[in-house]
Amino acid sequence: MATATWRYRGAPGSEQPAVLVQFSNGRLQQTGSMRFTVYRNRDAAHPRKKHRRILVSETERLSYVGNNFGSGAMKCNSLCSYFVGVLDKDSGQMEVYNAEIFNMQPLLSDNLVPDDTKDYQNKSYREKMDLCIEAFGTSKQKRALNSRRMNAVGSDIFNAAVTKAAANIIDAKGVTALIQDVAQDDVQNISTFLPPCNEDADKPENVYKFEDILSPAEYEALRIPAAAFVNITPEEITKKTQDRSHCCFVLEELKFLPANEKSRDHKARCLWFLDTLVKFSYQKVIKTKYPMGHECPQIISKKLMRNFTSLTYNNSSVQNLVSASMKAKITAYVIALALHINNFQINLTVLQNDLKLKESS
Repeated sequence: MATATWRYRGAPGSEQPAVLVQFSNGRLQQTGSMRFTVYRNRDAAHPRKKHRRILVSETERLSYVGNNFGSGAMKCNSLCSYFVGVLDKDSGQMEVYNAEIFNMQPLLSDNLVPDDTKDYQNKSYREKMDLCIEAFGTSKQKRALNSRRMNAVGSDIFNAAVTKAAANIIDAKGVTALIQDVAQDDVQNISTFLPPCNEDADKPENVYKFEDILSPAEYEALRIPAAAFVNITPEEITKKTQDRSHCCFVLEELKFLPANEKSRDHKARCLWFLDTLVKFSYQKVIKTKYPMGHECPQIISKKLMRNFTSLTYNNSSVQNLVSASMKAKITAYVIALALHINNFQINLTVLQNDLKLKESS
């Protein structure tokens, strides 16, 4: 006698699990007259839409429809895994496949019943369906209908209570106070694009702290790439100005590097990072791992990607985008850093030209 074994095969074919059906209005007695058709979403590249299926079954009397997405989908498919086994009685081997359950519901058209009364003609499609459920629906459908009607009543009561509560708040707090609350929310939204602000600062350099713009680890990583600025000569500055290899603000400040070695190194690091921020603002879609080149330290590249890009889904892939809001955030950080570089006195016109900002910006 052959040994009973089983083997997992996954999906039967074309990544489509085996189909299991149940009918919402009763049990199926005769299977010979049933015809099933499966429709799949055309967008095979979309990570969610490619799994969407609609199952249609036709009989002589009614058509049934089920799907695996939306409000009509069965929740059990996302909570459990289902399988179908096909047993070969001769060999004793069972082939096990993935399966998916569809809840088939009758497809009723509101045009099947003639609109012979004025009252019936004025009813919506949902109201007509509710009448059908009241007359011919299963116990489950009738319970769902009663629950929906109770929820509708509860929703009306809730809306009335919210309206009354809002009126009481306006009377108690006043329109002026509410407007101030909205303005405060706007300030909080704006603050997401600015470096952390210390409102209790006792001196200018503590309003936007340098450590909130560049962490100690990031500052240390700038030592190697900024070395070219530390030892730059007037001839090299002239050549870089002609080549326009750096923004105007940086080229101008390179002419006035301090003689003190520590101060000179500090300013060189800040100028290198500011120049990198300005160049990064010119980007649109980031397509490479190192958008600013391999000479840019990895920790700085990660900072740019993490803090100054937004994720977007396009052409079946996730991309990093330097959006308009991110450009505004870069501008805020550039200005804050420029203030630290130049003793909190800067020419905004130069930065405006470097960042390619319009007058209205």
